[in-house]
Amino acid sequence: MYALVDGNNFYVSCERVFRRSLVGKPVVVLSNNDGCAIARSDEAKALGIKMGQPWFQCKHFEGSHGLIALSANFSLYGDLSDRMMSIAGSFAPRQEIYSIDESFLDFSGVPGDLVATCIEVRARVLQWVGLPTCVGIGPTKTLAKLANHIAKTAERKPGSYPSALAQVCHLGAMGKPELDSILAATSVGEVWGVGRRIGAQLVDAGVRTVLDLVRLDPTTVRRRFSVVLEKTVRELQGTACIELDDAPPPKQQIMVSRSFGHAVTRGVDLATAITEFTSRAAEKLRNQHSSAGAVVVFIRTSPFRADDPQYSGSTTVPLVRPSADSAELVASALTGLRRIYRKGYRYAKAGVMLVELQSQYLQQFELDWYDKDAELPTIGSGAGHQVNATPQRDRTLLMTAMDEVNRRYGRGSLHLASAGVGGASRSWSMKQERKTPRYTTEWDEMPIARA
Repeated sequence: MYALVDGNNFYVSCERVFRRSLVGKPVVVLSNNDGCAIARSDEAKALGIKMGQPWFQCKHFEGSHGLIALSANFSLYGDLSDRMMSIAGSFAPRQEIYSIDESFLDFSGVPGDLVATCIEVRARVLQWVGLPTCVGIGPTKTLAKLANHIAKTAERKPGSYPSALAQVCHLGAMGKPELDSILAATSVGEVWGVGRRIGAQLVDAGVRTVLDLVRLDPTTVRRRFSVVLEKTVRELQGTACIELDDAPPPKQQIMVSRSFGHAVTRGVDLATAITEFTSRAAEKLRNQHSSAGAVVVFIRTSPFRADDPQYSGSTTVPLVRPSADSAELVASALTGLRRIYRKGYRYAKAGVMLVELQSQYLQQFELDWYDKDAELPTIGSGAGHQVNATPQRDRTLLMTAMDEVNRRYGRGSLHLASAGVGGASRSWSMKQERKTPRYTTEWDEMPIARA
């Protein structure tokens, strides 16, 4: 038996933990550069604000309905997520952290009243962290995910489902007539794994509800659609086909990209941005104990600035040998940037992707044909970026120390020189005019209670 614990309106709920004045008010959290809504309170949803809706389209609600918009504070959200996951994971022998606000719990072999246990999970997360959650329970992961959707809908929209299902919904404990009634009231598009395209095809075929999908023959589904949808149908019928991942498999690609807060024109500014993006990607690479065989770099202008000349460039730079060394990866990324950079354009976004990933424990050796004293030319104006393209000695211990310093004292405490001197002075820094303090991860931003 599985349970899916999911934080309600997670980013907004994290903001409300330290700002109780936000409770009961329409609140949205905005994406990078305050571009669009990536989280909405129930009150904001009631105003008709859609997920991903550009801020300029809903900004008028500030004056008419008291809408409050906040810049994303991912340091806060990540820390509160870790706390929530730790508490939820203590109730079950196995846990799979599915996303920043969701985790599956495997209660196989755990005795007692499962609903009562999940009610206790909700109560403890709320009391210890301050985050409201809903829990869905089912004999498969797909049913647990569906039960979670039903629990949230019953809480947000009274009358859609029986109120007893709000907050904690156990599909595995229902009799067939009650379960069929619930499935018949749920759109097929709400099923985990049924995307927009497949959902439209199912509706065209007359499969409009979850009950319609459950009643299909799995073999026919596989022949007409795909083996993935067949597994979904079998899971809805109660046969577990998706295993719990105690440890998620390593990513096959790692990308870090950003839209700039202001247009960037100078090559030297692009170089500092690419250096920082590559360094962040390298840290993620080392965290999963992998090495990268190539680096992809891209830059582009904004298609929304119709008066600006348009340009988009990307390139892939293979490494001599797979590496997780920040210096080597940055050197390759800057080599790629030199290839694609063009003067005279107002760049709006840049990014780095590490590809051809493999385990760090695989070793590759070859003759080194490069001149170790060769230097690459600089890019842009201002301070030069002299980079040696040749891999040098093993710097694993140095990278480990660098990661530990940044974990202990904050991201960017120790970085490569080509990243420049950080902070708001960087012309490419994100626009975050509405960001709240990082209450739990920065000493100088910790809230102070005064008598």
